[in-house]
Amino acid sequence: MKILIPTPLRPYAGKQASVELPAGSVDEVLRELTSRYPDLRKQLFSDDGKLRRFVNLYVNDEDIRYLQNESTPVGPNDTLSIIPSVAGGCLK
Repeated sequence: MKILIPTPLRPYAGKQASVELPAGSVDEVLRELTSRYPDLRKQLFSDDGKLRRFVNLYVNDEDIRYLQNESTPVGPNDTLSIIPSVAGGCLK
C-alpha cells in the first residue's frame, strides 16, 4: 500500500513523499512506517504510544475516525494519507 507523507513530515521520513509498505491495518502500517523511520514516531505518536490528536489519517480519502480508527483494514491498492492539522494566524 502507499503512504503519502506530507511536506512537514518528510524530513523525518528520509525526505520521501510517499512510501510503499505491506497492507494490514492502519495501526500495523504506521508501526512499520515508524520502525523504518524512527524519527517519525515522535511526530505521529505521543509518549504513551497513542496517535497524536492533530494527526488526521485518511484511507482512500475516508477519515479513519468514521471507519474503524486505527483498526481499519487496508489493502495493497489502498492509499493512506497522513494530514497534520494546521493552526495559527488570525483573520482581520
